[in-house]
Amino acid sequence: MRRGEGDHGAVLAHGAAFDAASWEKRAVAIADQGAGVIAIENIDPDAIRAAVEQLQGEGVADVAHVGASAGADAVLDLASQEPGPADQLIRLAPNAIVEGLGEEPKVVVDSVDEAVAQVSTDLPESSAGGENLVVILPGSAHAQIIFYTDQAPPVLEAMLQRLELFASPRVRRFSVHGAMR
Repeated sequence: MRRGEGDHGAVLAHGAAFDAASWEKRAVAIADQGAGVIAIENIDPDAIRAAVEQLQGEGVADVAHVGASAGADAVLDLASQEPGPADQLIRLAPNAIVEGLGEEPKVVVDSVDEAVAQVSTDLPESSAGGENLVVILPGSAHAQIIFYTDQAPPVLEAMLQRLELFASPRVRRFSVHGAMR
C-alpha cells in the first residue's frame, strides 16, 4: 500500500496477525502530514529495505522504519544488520532486544500489562543514541491491537510527533497514563 508524498517517509511493517491494509488509517494520518508512506505485505528485512529504497528513489531524504510485533522484529533485524539506513525506528511491542542498533532515534510503544512490555522498556536503554521515546500505556493490548483500544489516539500522536521531529528530534518519555514526563 502506498500513500502520500513528501521529503520524509515511513515504511510500515505489520504484526503477524495483520496485513499491510491494517495500517490504512495510520498511513493516511502520516501521509496527511506531508510524508510518503509504504505499508509492506511481506515483513522481512529485504522487503523493508526495498520499500526504503523505493522511497529514497523518489527523493525522500529521511525514512522511518515502523514495525509492530513481528514487523518490529523485522525492522530491528534490518537495523542491526545495516546500521545507518533508518533515520529513525518506531516499534510497537517488539518481541526481543536486538544488539547492534545505530544512533538513529528510537520510539518504542507498548502496554504495561502486555507479555513483552519489559522488552519495550529495556530496548531503548540498551541501544545507542540518546533521542529515544518510550510510550508505555495502560492495558494489555499487543502491538497494532492498541489501535483498537482507547489508547489509539496517544499512540498515533506519539508517532506523528516523532515523525514531525525529523529535523529537530527531542527526547520524551510517557508515563503509563500517557502523560509526558
